[in-house]
Amino acid sequence: MHTKRVSLFVLLLFFMALTTFPSLILAEETKPPTDKAAVVNGTVITQDELDSQMDMVVDRLQASGRFPEVSQLEEIRGQVLENLIARELLYQESQKKGIKISEEEVNEQLISLKGQFPNEEEFNKALKRMNLTEASIKEKLARDLSLKKLIDHEVAPKVKLSDSDIRAFYENNPETFKQPERVKASHILVKVDPKAEASQKAEAQKKIDLVQAKLQKGEDFGALAKEYSEGPSGPKGGELGYFTRGQMVKPFEDAAFAMKPGEVSGMVETRFGYHLIKVTDKTPETTMPYDDVKKRLGEFLKQKKMQEEINVYVKRLEEQAKIERFVQ
Repeated sequence: MHTKRVSLFVLLLFFMALTTFPSLILAEETKPPTDKAAVVNGTVITQDELDSQMDMVVDRLQASGRFPEVSQLEEIRGQVLENLIARELLYQESQKKGIKISEEEVNEQLISLKGQFPNEEEFNKALKRMNLTEASIKEKLARDLSLKKLIDHEVAPKVKLSDSDIRAFYENNPETFKQPERVKASHILVKVDPKAEASQKAEAQKKIDLVQAKLQKGEDFGALAKEYSEGPSGPKGGELGYFTRGQMVKPFEDAAFAMKPGEVSGMVETRFGYHLIKVTDKTPETTMPYDDVKKRLGEFLKQKKMQEEINVYVKRLEEQAKIERFVQ
């Protein structure tokens, strides 16, 4: 018995599918079946389907700043295939259970999908690019809704989460709820390249000296930032908002975290140029109060339990199914 478990993508399919239609749909080009990736109770999952889903997953990972190595791609590919098998098993089960999706339900989701495009013309252009039709999309929407209804009826009622469960997780994972020390600051930047000639650096230094002299006379830091700062925050009076360690270049960070609210630094040199920094607020490391995180934590833990129950449900369906896998 094949025991490889579905872990990365199953919840995504059932609880995010109806809010991420463009990426899901545009990843599924209409192609004739080619080589088999798997057969589930006689239904073929093609290599093309697997490739399309794999492309979608990799695109999403890259969009979130994660770039899998070649060695990781094979593992991801295996998980994507297991995900497709799970989808097929669940869809087949939904049909056995007699789950029906009305035209009205499909049209409601189609309207929601179209609303994620600037206009009808852009929606139609996207369909044309992918060789898709509105009819094929509606078929897919109906299928996704069938899966969601099956999960709602067969799995969701088994998911129980008490206040004591949420409290226990909060108390047993204190590091998860720590907020690091933060500084709120503004700055005035005079740009100069570290490799600039001495004359250019001298000119930038002269400008910083001028601003410092104005500050010492009591002129407003924000007004001077608007007038002299060459950074993108200049028009906003140099305001950078709150930041934690690791978010700014180190010389800037070291200076800002060493200051007290209300203080203005001397010249700080970074690879961007010369800065004057004003700290306007500072908050120590704290732990987020339970009441502030209870709702979001409860949603997270419920999703986690839901995923566990879905995996159990899929495993039971797997044990009763005939599945052939042609991808190692």
